[in-house]
Amino acid sequence: MKTIHTFAWFTIEACMVYVLYAGARGRTDRKVGLAAGVVAAETLVFAANGFHCPLTAVAKDLGDETGSVTDIYLPRWLARNLPGIHVPLILAAVLLHWRNYRAGSDTTV
Repeated sequence: MKTIHTFAWFTIEACMVYVLYAGARGRTDRKVGLAAGVVAAETLVFAANGFHCPLTAVAKDLGDETGSVTDIYLPRWLARNLPGIHVPLILAAVLLHWRNYRAGSDTTV
């Protein structure tokens, strides 16, 4: 479970980094859309699950009494604070791409 959760986390983080990088570079393309879709899907699943990782129930079924999935291969403080870290990152990505969209649509006649 720990390995699966770490892999999922790494994949989502890689997508988040790419969306931020592309936004900072002024690029928006299909790859950005795909990466943003992964981040958005993860965010929606997390929110729909009461802002708890959906793997918590799986961890409980596998015998962890608390259902903790914060024991991924990360420092404990980072694993516990991922939701609080992600909110500003998602907002930054949205603002960067909104800025890029506005800059691309600002045409004078």
